[in-house]
Amino acid sequence: MSQLQLIQAEECPFAQRTHMCLLEKGLEFERIEIDLNDKPEWFEDVSPYSKVPVLKNENDRVYESTIINEYLNEVFTEPSLMPQSPADRAAARTWVDFDNVRFVPAFYRLLLEQDQSKRQFIVDRIITNLTFLEQHGFVNDWSGPYWFGEQMSLVDLAMYPHYERIAVLEKYRNVGIPESCIRLKEWLAAMHERKSAKVTAHDDAYHIEAYSQYADGSASGTTAQDMRT
Repeated sequence: MSQLQLIQAEECPFAQRTHMCLLEKGLEFERIEIDLNDKPEWFEDVSPYSKVPVLKNENDRVYESTIINEYLNEVFTEPSLMPQSPADRAAARTWVDFDNVRFVPAFYRLLLEQDQSKRQFIVDRIITNLTFLEQHGFVNDWSGPYWFGEQMSLVDLAMYPHYERIAVLEKYRNVGIPESCIRLKEWLAAMHERKSAKVTAHDDAYHIEAYSQYADGSASGTTAQDMRT
């Protein structure tokens, strides 16, 4: 048995973040799949928030995907998934926070909102956030293909899973990445080709089906409950 255990759910973008990080690190790990609609009794003991992913490393237990990924990057130092300079590392954490605080909640709230008259405000916020990323999110001399140029980072791993699911917003709410966001589209295309993305990815049809209950307002899981507040 591997000392690393990833407790996850296949459809969860947050779990995908950590699954990709483990693959990028080249680590051996055991995947333990959870049915989010029928969680085992033991799950509440290892996941205080009742969410995936959870990482177990011998006596360590870590939860919350971006925190797990930072932990992995500190414990298993090669290859490093953070920039070298303190300023760039601070910038990386800022962009991960931007994704967690600005884009991801808007993604879910737009799907959950059943009042069409209220959706436009959220659509505007999403477009504003995407435009902001395009204009300010890449280093000034960005030459691609990743957030910090040639180096894969925790920023890429934090952001990618929900952008893999952008077809969900296009299908249910008729909003996607604006054509003007050229660098963002180039970054997403490069991420699609990353081995860690290919191993963990699902196609648009899978995601559209997985988010159907968000779109019709019937989703009742932990993430849906959190995003409604």
